[in-house]
Amino acid sequence: MGEEKTELAAEDQVENLQKKLPADEVLYDLAELFKYFGDSTRIKILYALLEADELCVAEIARLLDLTQPAISHQLRILKSGKLVKFRRDGRMVYYSLADEHVRHIISQGMEHVEE
Repeated sequence: MGEEKTELAAEDQVENLQKKLPADEVLYDLAELFKYFGDSTRIKILYALLEADELCVAEIARLLDLTQPAISHQLRILKSGKLVKFRRDGRMVYYSLADEHVRHIISQGMEHVEE
């Protein structure tokens, strides 16, 4: 009888979890979001923007010792993922983290790897 209760409890748990799982489309979008974090250059850019709040392409390129076209390419990818935003000031374009969610993801990730 005890085994039967355990099986029923496990079945109930599975059913409850199935109800809580987000739709496949939502989980796909989440997986896509994390792909943006899968490149060390993009992580460096995001971390630099976390620390500096706002930088132009030339500043990021100098900081990371990369070419401006390489940085621009990565920033386009980050923009498409809605992880960075930009503002124009004359001919200059300044980049920053898109919102507090991105700041939180980077900060939490750093805390996790430093444990």
